[in-house]
Amino acid sequence: MSDKFSILAVDDEPFNLDLIEASFSDFDAISITYATNGEEALSHLASIEFDVVLLDISMPKMDGLEVLKRIRDNENLSQLPVLMVTANAEKEQECILLGATDFISKPYDIEILCARTMNYARMHTFYKQIQNQKDTLEVQVQARTIELEATLELAKQTEYEISIRLGRASEFRDLETGGHIKRMSHYSKLLAKLYGLDEEECELILYAAPLHDIGKVGIPDSILLKPGRFVGNEFEIMKQHAALGAKMLEGADQFPVLKAGHVIALEHHEKWDGTGYPKGKKEKDIHLYARIIAIADVFDALSSKRCYKEPMELDVVLKIMKKDAGTHFDPELIDLFLANLDAFLKIKEMYKDDDNAHTIMDIINGVK
Repeated sequence: MSDKFSILAVDDEPFNLDLIEASFSDFDAISITYATNGEEALSHLASIEFDVVLLDISMPKMDGLEVLKRIRDNENLSQLPVLMVTANAEKEQECILLGATDFISKPYDIEILCARTMNYARMHTFYKQIQNQKDTLEVQVQARTIELEATLELAKQTEYEISIRLGRASEFRDLETGGHIKRMSHYSKLLAKLYGLDEEECELILYAAPLHDIGKVGIPDSILLKPGRFVGNEFEIMKQHAALGAKMLEGADQFPVLKAGHVIALEHHEKWDGTGYPKGKKEKDIHLYARIIAIADVFDALSSKRCYKEPMELDVVLKIMKKDAGTHFDPELIDLFLANLDAFLKIKEMYKDDDNAHTIMDIINGVK
C-alpha cells in the first residue's frame, strides 16, 4: 500500500518505545515520532499531523488520561485515533468513556498492536478524505461548472465506497459473516421501499446501513469476541458501541450517507417501548432509519449461522419477531416485513454466506 502513516508513540519508559519501534520495523509505510511525557506529546500534536496515537497511562507530571482529555477537547484532534497501550488494565472503561478509540493491555501481542494501528490509520485517512472532499468539490464546481453533474456523481460513489469500507472495518473485528452486511443492507432498502420512501432515500439507507456497527471497532476484543454471556459491566461496555459509532460519524452533515449512518449507529438498538439504548427513546421518537435497520439486523442475526451458533428455523425467527412487535420493533414495519416475507427470503438466498464475491462494489452492483 502506497499510503504513508504517521504515528505518535507516548511512553516514559525508553524500553517500551524501543519495543514499539521494533514492532513496526517491517512497515515501510510507518513513520513513528516518540514522546516520553505528556507535555512533549502535546507539543508534537500541535505541530505534526498524525494518523494514530499510541498512548501510555502511567507517566509523571501529566498522565495519559489527562493527555487523552486534552486531545479530545481539541476540535482539530477530536477524530484522531488514540490507542491506550498500558499495563493499567483497570482503567480500560475510564479510557473508553473519555474517548479512547481502543485499549491494548501490556504485555501485548505485536501482531495485534500492528494490525489495529494500521486499521485505525487507514480509517483516519478515509475520514480526512471525507473532510477534504467538500472543499475539493467546491473548487471543481467553480472552475468547471459544465462538469458539475459528473463531479457530484463521482463524489456520491466515493462516499458510498467509503461507507462500505468502514462497514467492513467493523465486520473484520466482529464475529459476523461476510454476507451479513449485504443482506441486512438490502433488507433495509426493501423495507424502506415498502414503507413508501422514494428511490433516492431507499438507496441512502442501503449505503448507510453498513455503518450501523462501526462503533464496535472501539470495543475491546475480550468483550466483543466473547462467546458466552456477559458478566459484571461487560454489557455496559458493549453497549457503548452505539455512542462510539455516532461519535465517529458526527460532524459530516454535508455528506448524506454519513449523516444517515450517524443516526443509524446511534439509535439502531433503541426499542419501540423505550427499553433500548443508549437514550431510551421510544416509538416514533426513534428515527425511521434506525427502526428499519433494527428489524433487518435482528432478522439476519437470528436466521443466519455464526461461528458460535446454528441458524434458527424460520418459524422460530418469525415467532420471535411477531412477539417483539410493539415492544422491540415498530409494529407497522413488522407488518410490512411479514406481509412481504418472500421478497426478504429472496434476498437471503441471493447473498448467502458461502458467496465468494467480496469486492467493494458488490452492494452497488447488486442494485443495478
